[in-house]
Amino acid sequence: MSDELKVPTMADYMAEGKQPEVLFWVGSAGSFDDRAKKITKAFVKILNKANVDFAVLGTEESCTGDVAKRAGNEFLFQMQALMNIEVLNAYEVKKIVTCDPHSFNCLKNEYPSLGGNYEVVHHTQFIQDLIASGRLEVEGELYKGKRITFHDPCYLGRANNEYDAPRTVLESTKANIVEMKRHKLNALCCGAGGAQMFKEPEKGDMDINVLRTEDALKTKPNIIATGCPYCNTMMTDGIKAKEKEKDVAVLDIAELIANNENL
Repeated sequence: MSDELKVPTMADYMAEGKQPEVLFWVGSAGSFDDRAKKITKAFVKILNKANVDFAVLGTEESCTGDVAKRAGNEFLFQMQALMNIEVLNAYEVKKIVTCDPHSFNCLKNEYPSLGGNYEVVHHTQFIQDLIASGRLEVEGELYKGKRITFHDPCYLGRANNEYDAPRTVLESTKANIVEMKRHKLNALCCGAGGAQMFKEPEKGDMDINVLRTEDALKTKPNIIATGCPYCNTMMTDGIKAKEKEKDVAVLDIAELIANNENL
């Protein structure tokens, strides 16, 4: 994180005997992937601009275990989950926000049975709440009139029935939101979910991320908006495969808001 970003840890808060409003779960991609780190920084800028009292776990955060579970290793998942739950409960964490729908789904739906009960929100839901409550004003017009199509992440959309928050946030930029033929409940997976991100695709006519990119390109977008670091990678690779990097940008919703407000 750069110097101007304020990113306190839960240990810092604990030392002062205080609790933050929300814990920001950064996730593996947001911590280690160079592209996804930009999404993390954009979201932190938004949190700072809205004066949100937040903290991260820092080096105490470990992988949620989602990938292990999707790949079929339930034992490894439970080991990772229980380790995280021990840390979260020791800090008496109540509310968690994350930019990763995989972490969101895992923390929200799979941790409770192991003793981890938290209010978990996706960053698009959190940004929507900040705008609705007046804590964040979207005043910039960087994307006014631009054609933006939103790719629904599987674990935000179909798995958790959240379709409105990302679109509401995008509309606040005064952009022209254009929907792909397959969207919301019928959206096509980018190809990264279910641990597919970490293996070569099976034989076929076309990689699924290229097929999904074709869906997006049919809307003639200036920007493909994503709400997941893995979707971002897959759609970016799809744009490269179609040699459209100069014409179409792939940006997370947090980046769009941060750019729009010149944060």
